[in-house]
Amino acid sequence: MPRVKRGTKRRAKRKKILERASGYFLTKSKLYRSAKEAVERGLKFAYSGRKQKKRQYRSLWIVRIGAAAKMNGMSYNQFIHGLKKGGVELDRKILADLAVNDPGAFKSLAEQAKGALGGAA
Repeated sequence: MPRVKRGTKRRAKRKKILERASGYFLTKSKLYRSAKEAVERGLKFAYSGRKQKKRQYRSLWIVRIGAAAKMNGMSYNQFIHGLKKGGVELDRKILADLAVNDPGAFKSLAEQAKGALGGAA
């Protein structure tokens, strides 16, 4: 069998790692072995970060909705419960956007939620 020399494949693999590591500090962007470790670590954080981003956005929306609900004389859980009882099926992303950009529409939703709860809010 002929002898296999891995010149181009090896170079391409290393080049890909070093390109991903560009911008890293000192050795981590220059030397293959430490660049490989840093890139793998970075990819691990990127993976978990994509999951955390969803949680963080949801909690931000909840804070915004809660603040706007307080301004309309309701707590967050009363507001959400009233909307569910009233049959309003808007998700938290849309509600948070309304709370920030269209307070009038949010106020009407709050009135609707109060009505669905029987005015006891």
